[in-house]
Amino acid sequence: MEGVKHIVAVASGKGGVGKSTVTANLALAMAAEGYRVGVLDADIYGPSQAQMLGVGEGVRPEGAGENRMKPLQAHGVQAMSMAFMVDIREPMVWRGPMVAGAFQQLLTQTAWDDLDVLFIDMPPGTGDIQLTLAQKVPVDGAVIVTTPQDIALLDARKGIEMFRKVNVPVFGVVENMSLHVCSNCGHSEPIFGEGGGERIADEYDTRVLGRLPLALSIREQADGGRPTVVAEPEGEVTATFRDMARQVADQLKGAADEGPEISFSD
Repeated sequence: MEGVKHIVAVASGKGGVGKSTVTANLALAMAAEGYRVGVLDADIYGPSQAQMLGVGEGVRPEGAGENRMKPLQAHGVQAMSMAFMVDIREPMVWRGPMVAGAFQQLLTQTAWDDLDVLFIDMPPGTGDIQLTLAQKVPVDGAVIVTTPQDIALLDARKGIEMFRKVNVPVFGVVENMSLHVCSNCGHSEPIFGEGGGERIADEYDTRVLGRLPLALSIREQADGGRPTVVAEPEGEVTATFRDMARQVADQLKGAADEGPEISFSD
């Protein structure tokens, strides 16, 4: 894609596991590592990146020539979302083909400016947008977000299987809400279960990129438009996100270094 070196999809298979929060923080962590980063909010029905990245309501992209638009800037990353185009209070009552078309326009008609990595915040499920992504976009890899809960793991498996069917490597699993620490007494408890991320990573021969706590601060910071990586740059959770970003960068480099094997014979 013009203006984009690598594309990484962040998916979950189901909603409510913190995929958008992980996407925003992972992108910001990658930017903090020195890369030029963009975020595309592919959830046409329920875009959330505008609020998470602190883009004010009513802010619209500028034109960049015929049928092109400039991405907005938020905390040092380039961003594009359907929330920049419409009143976010209005429901998108569209059928699947219209949604897939809107996603493709957001992706290809945005004038991305020399990105090293574009993170795509995927909607839940394995429907039209996922199929369009697989057919139309050169995706380098995927990151799967899940909680340790068995029900979440069922859908995470579907997400992994979907990427495997279209030959997109899964870079790893992010286990969100892995441990709850009480803000009053400090007691920690794995309220959604334990070891789910490790089990699914072993099952599909990938890795656990990181484990994130179920913390009030993470939710408050995302809702307030200053994700944790920006709000607490020296914090423990930010350190986890930056470690995940380095792992993704290493795998992107490894994928770029791979080439065809050429043999000679008489």
